Amino acid sequence: MRPPPPQETPILSADDPAALDRAADLLAHGGCVALPTETVYGLAADASSGEAVAGIYEAKGRPRFNPLIAHVDTLERAQTLIELPDLALDLARAFWPGPLTLVARRKRDAPVSDLAAAGLETLAVRLPASRALQALVDRLDRPLAAPSANPSGQVSPTRADHVKAGLNGRIHLILDGGACPVGVESTIVSFIDSDGPALLRPGGLARSALEAITGPLAAPQAQSANPAAPGQLESHYAPRAALRLNATAANHGESYLAFGAHEKIEAVDYFNLSASGDLAEAAANLFSALRMLDTPDARIAVAPIPEVGLGEAINDRLRRAAAR
Repeated sequence: MRPPPPQETPILSADDPAALDRAADLLAHGGCVALPTETVYGLAADASSGEAVAGIYEAKGRPRFNPLIAHVDTLERAQTLIELPDLALDLARAFWPGPLTLVARRKRDAPVSDLAAAGLETLAVRLPASRALQALVDRLDRPLAAPSANPSGQVSPTRADHVKAGLNGRIHLILDGGACPVGVESTIVSFIDSDGPALLRPGGLARSALEAITGPLAAPQAQSANPAAPGQLESHYAPRAALRLNATAANHGESYLAFGAHEKIEAVDYFNLSASGDLAEAAANLFSALRMLDTPDARIAVAPIPEVGLGEAINDRLRRAAAR
């Protein structure tokens, strides 16, 4: 039986071995621990335990038809969970550890609860560039389910204080590893279609890098009421504020989320994702910027973002954030 979370969730350093010991003990007893990855902060629980995974859904208020990603510490562990075809192995060897999630057929004896897989015969798996997460998987000798550590549908956290603001008192521990360098969730590629690999969600790894190995990937799939992987719901990553996309200026009463070099635009509030037009910098700043500009009754105008490289992932998050 998992322990109840404390009224005040503690924050400890992800670099402290004693903190990792405490986190491992909590996870072994069914607890939920928030921790840093290169993409966003994840809310981890033992993926093999339905009770532990239920704690994730409860803490986040996440729909149980929305599957979770199983996180591993090695490619060899990933291969105990899913059937990886040769092309998927090529991607894993090229980009793991990193912001890439692979979806494939779940092995019958995979130590992952049906709840984590949302009852599907497939499973999403990732090996993140996170020393803390890898260390905890190794200590537990089990994969960790770890969606973003925020209330379901809201803006993903890229700092420990973002996690605390959204989930304080709902989870057992937060490991602080500083700001996440990538800043948007992983790219998800599916290997469940006989026609070849498909892009389910653009993310922190650009399509062009993937297609250099796979050839052309199918476009992101349409929104579904029963998603095959995380991040496919039409409305997601949403601040309280209403977003207006592809805006070249702010209307009266709007804040402005800018991109690229230009004179500062008059607005209620202003933030430039990257004055130099660097899409990697813009991706890293996106969720923090949305949080900064998000106030009750706020309206945010968002500058056009090029639909190339990481711009595909940025625009995907903005479109879902604007969907209401």
